[in-house]
Amino acid sequence: MDWLINLFTNSESVAHIALLYAIVIAVGVYLGKIKIAGVSLGVTFVLFAGIVAGHFGFTAPTPILTFIQDFGLILFVFMIGLQVGPGFFESFGTAGLKLNALATSMILLNIAVMFGCYYIFFDTSNPTSLPMMVGTLYGAVTNTPGLGAANEALSSVFGANAPQIASAYACAYPLGVLGIIGAIILVRYICKVKFEQEEAALEEQSGAKATQKPHHMHLEVTNKYLEGKTILQVHNFLNRDFVVSRILHDGHVSIPNRDTIFHLGDQMYIVCAEADYEAIVAFIGPVIEVNWDQQDQPLVSKRIVVTNPKINGKSFGDMHFSSVYGVNVTRVTRHGMDIFASPSLPLQVGDRIMVVGPEDAVDNVAHKMGNSIKRLDAPNIATIFVGIFLGIIFGSIPFIPAMPLMKLGIAGGPLIIAILIGRYGYKIKLVTYTTTSANMMLREIGLVLFLASVGIKAGAGFFETVMQGDGMLYVLTGFLITIIPILIVGPIARWKFKFNYFTIAGMISGTYTDPPALAYSNSICSKEAPAVGYSTVYPLAMFLRILTAQLIVLFFCG
Repeated sequence: MDWLINLFTNSESVAHIALLYAIVIAVGVYLGKIKIAGVSLGVTFVLFAGIVAGHFGFTAPTPILTFIQDFGLILFVFMIGLQVGPGFFESFGTAGLKLNALATSMILLNIAVMFGCYYIFFDTSNPTSLPMMVGTLYGAVTNTPGLGAANEALSSVFGANAPQIASAYACAYPLGVLGIIGAIILVRYICKVKFEQEEAALEEQSGAKATQKPHHMHLEVTNKYLEGKTILQVHNFLNRDFVVSRILHDGHVSIPNRDTIFHLGDQMYIVCAEADYEAIVAFIGPVIEVNWDQQDQPLVSKRIVVTNPKINGKSFGDMHFSSVYGVNVTRVTRHGMDIFASPSLPLQVGDRIMVVGPEDAVDNVAHKMGNSIKRLDAPNIATIFVGIFLGIIFGSIPFIPAMPLMKLGIAGGPLIIAILIGRYGYKIKLVTYTTTSANMMLREIGLVLFLASVGIKAGAGFFETVMQGDGMLYVLTGFLITIIPILIVGPIARWKFKFNYFTIAGMISGTYTDPPALAYSNSICSKEAPAVGYSTVYPLAMFLRILTAQLIVLFFCG
């Protein structure tokens, strides 16, 4: 039995360290699935499992814990950045700009309330009080990457004597989850919202961008001006993008290209952006029903997956589908959303394109695009580690040469590089596509490694902090940090900016990067408004949470 005792007690052995993480992560994940009043703490329970293990002396050498903690954090924030990157800059539309401004206001209010609580309730002469309040702040807003960024910055400032702010985080987190949902409910009653009216208002709004959502229709050419004009001439005159997928002329169906000539009475199948269809109908002719049975050669419609890395970043205009391949591409499916295939739209690995044409021509396009689902199953490991390499270097560059501690660090640097690679990687031939399951797997592995390490390191002094120290004060101040900004910004978003309540609920959930709050918001709405509000502000909110964690520590905790 000595070997078994040694396995659990010899903290220097690799087997002991692997066993430690396996037990902490497995127990934490299983306990996190337990729901109380319909709410669970999820994977964050790994932190509490680590605290218990650390409290009872089940631990590992500090350098090993620190390495695993930092590597897990890097992997976690990089995969988040890679996921949100493609939509990060597109989220700043007219409504998106307002929602992101409200989210930014809420983040600044969280920080302001934290400082207010710090000066009212805590001993400001104690150098550990403010760092512990930073931990409370990130527990109150349920933002684990911010905790990681703050931890990393504190290590730069305090070195080996950095305060264990995970204790304060753990105190504030549970009530933070409940407080966000409770505050969302309070906003409903403060603003006197009725769900039926909000659902009816959503019915009147388009669920997708009219400039991107494809519209399909059959038209007959009745405008005499178009007789003898080519598709390219009509396109240039209208100054609107559209694709003529097939055309019926003199009883024969064919695949047109830019030089195909319009004749009165021609019938055609057109795909365009939803915002343009009325103008196109008014100019070309009325919508009709068409029978495509008569055709010179069999035409097929086929969805083709872009998996060839050489295609990554090329626009539809660059590919010349109609003139070179004799086919037309009518729309693209990207991240579950249909997008009109405009000539300027760049193709990305993972896109699914709808191709119409003769079967042999469509097969040629499929070969050119790759069309290998199996190839998509493997994550692009090289891109991930190239990005991490660049992110660590970027995060190590001081903002101000005279202040070497003013840098983004191993959390902020990889996050920004991942966002840029996710959005613009195709321009430098980097294939950034990963399946959702692969992204989630790598992200969750990074997260649980980080949480387990933080919990184990904080476990030794956690219960003393809660029972004998300021634990209950962290719970109280964390609750105030959670709800006060929501109760201020929520009504403003409703009364001043006239946002739908469900959109506001999603925006609040995204600002706090809190999945349980989003799950609640989705449960009270039959539409996608909460998810849209969440995804609109989530990228910027995550970025600001991580960045402000480091700025607070570097400017105020030194």
